[in-house]
Amino acid sequence: MSDTEARPPHRLPEKDRPWMMRTYAGHSTAKKSNALYRSNLAKGQTGLSIAFDLPTQTGYDADHELARGEVGKVGVPVAHKGDMLQLLDGIPLDKMNTSMTINATAAWLLALYIVTAEATDVDQQLLQGTTQNDIIKEFLARGTYAFPPGPSMRLIADMVAYTVTEVPKWNPINICSYHLQEAGATPVQEIAYAMSNAIAVLDAVRERVEEDQMGKVFSRISFFVNAGVRFVEEHAKLRAMGILWEELGRERYGVTDAKQLRFRYGVQVNSLGLTESQPENNVQRIVLEALAVTMGRNARARAVQLPAWNEALGLPRPWDQQWALRMQQVLAYETDLLEYPDIFEGSVVMDGLVSELLDGARAEMAVVSEHGGAVAGVDYMKAALVDSHRERIYRIEAGEQIVVGLNKYTETEPSPLMDEEGGIMTVDLGVQAEAIAALEEWRTGRDAAAVEAALTELARVAGSDENIMEATIAAARAGVTTGEWSQALRSAFGEYRGPTGVGEAAAGADDPDIEELREEVDRVSEALGRRLKILVGKPGLDGHSNGSEQIAVRARDAGMDVVYEGIRLTPAQITASALQEGVHVVGLSILSGSHRELIPDIVTALREAGVDAPVVVGGIIPEADEQPLKDAGVTAVYTPKDFDMRRIMRDIVALVAEHNGIPAAPVPAGAA
Repeated sequence: MSDTEARPPHRLPEKDRPWMMRTYAGHSTAKKSNALYRSNLAKGQTGLSIAFDLPTQTGYDADHELARGEVGKVGVPVAHKGDMLQLLDGIPLDKMNTSMTINATAAWLLALYIVTAEATDVDQQLLQGTTQNDIIKEFLARGTYAFPPGPSMRLIADMVAYTVTEVPKWNPINICSYHLQEAGATPVQEIAYAMSNAIAVLDAVRERVEEDQMGKVFSRISFFVNAGVRFVEEHAKLRAMGILWEELGRERYGVTDAKQLRFRYGVQVNSLGLTESQPENNVQRIVLEALAVTMGRNARARAVQLPAWNEALGLPRPWDQQWALRMQQVLAYETDLLEYPDIFEGSVVMDGLVSELLDGARAEMAVVSEHGGAVAGVDYMKAALVDSHRERIYRIEAGEQIVVGLNKYTETEPSPLMDEEGGIMTVDLGVQAEAIAALEEWRTGRDAAAVEAALTELARVAGSDENIMEATIAAARAGVTTGEWSQALRSAFGEYRGPTGVGEAAAGADDPDIEELREEVDRVSEALGRRLKILVGKPGLDGHSNGSEQIAVRARDAGMDVVYEGIRLTPAQITASALQEGVHVVGLSILSGSHRELIPDIVTALREAGVDAPVVVGGIIPEADEQPLKDAGVTAVYTPKDFDMRRIMRDIVALVAEHNGIPAAPVPAGAA
């Protein structure tokens, strides 16, 4: 019997190898994170995914004003080569595949990784892994940018040009559509904006490499995508992205090698859809979303990391991360998923969905092109995402989009998964003080002259057209810190504040309750003697601005005057704006865990400045922290379970009325 006769076409000759399994992790200190990585690898994780804290991601040292409350909260702080050596202690870098979620400071963190490899006698030619390094996405959705668009794209192009020859196994950028979906992108928008972003990056790199290198460049561009709970449509999205990617390679960049044209992506499944209400439901959501990126062989992810069930509550514990890893392992090793050819080949449903998405994505890419491409079109794309997210929230509020446990089937038993600590891990408040002390010790012990010379050379190269990577690696070797490297480039490139999308977002005319709310705002405004004004503030380094943008848009639609200046504000800046603008209420949004330090500081500063306005807070606030915030002077706390923006707006108007001695609105006759 021949091999063909022995092997039916619906089975593979041998089972596929599983995808790379990662857990996105890091917190507190390099030493504690190293212990976590070793533990996860011992449990069967096959690649590293490093989460850096917000100061590291945005280029600040632990002693900077904006780093207060943020050190070690959402990831590990890495200030210099000593931290990176400790973080990766005992991990063989010539064998490990490491993903680093870093964008604005990607060149710096890669330099620290290269210098760490040198210290352990590993040649950079052997290093394997990925830096996320997608700055356009940061302008649109996540907010951890540091430099203006032009210089930011130059840094990315320099990294790509350097790695394609010097670190040839490294993926210097993930084109990251993940956060676009988190910011409200539809599948069509996620595809179109990711591909438009890729075009901008490749066009920038093309100017810094020889044309015959473009095939290698194209082959090292990877993607980091999102997979939501509509897992059939999400799988179709991935197939559509693969088709468009190959088209781009052949038609725009002249790539012909089939291997170089492959659409290579890693994935973290959707965190936007995870709920604080009945959080145990997140387990089945995560598993279903993992199916979207694994069940079709021709579009299967090369690497997968799954969120933990409790990420809508706070920082997962090691056991929670283990559970997420075990989900992948059961899927890969217990099911028959890897035993078959592509199960969607010839599917009428899948082919139809892919065709729909391709048509929509091509049309939206044309619109982005009309706006001058992804860099020039940031304002347009940002406003479109704010609009899409607003429409999603409306559907949930109206019950048109069912979220089990949130807006339907809300009756529930107490969860046995929740312990006295709220089912999450908390970072010691002393971590920042320890980091500052360690930073001072590092600065004292290094060669100051070598540091000064390295920074001088870095500044010179930044002002030239030379590739910045050699000077960056030299600075890492000399002992320069993250904040010093970033400040040298800020001085050369300038500062930047990204668009908010709030002013350009469409008015919410489709909200059936908006007119009633506007009438109440008018009534209270008349009693105040001027238009009710709200300040929406984003203190600290948390750049996840989706919630604050939606509050600002809804308040505007309700008829309030809105002061919203975007992300990354100090308590002093928020206080100054509140005082200058004469606001009637201050709304603060934090998702990074820094609320315990920053919110009381802001309340105190407001009161000392004479701002007499209630303060409300929204974000990922553990239940145990709500009363301490109220004791510090906060009037109301809203968390992800408070999905109804209409109720929040009514609450805010009522708070302002009560605070100013304005009688409550009369209850309509016959109302319950």
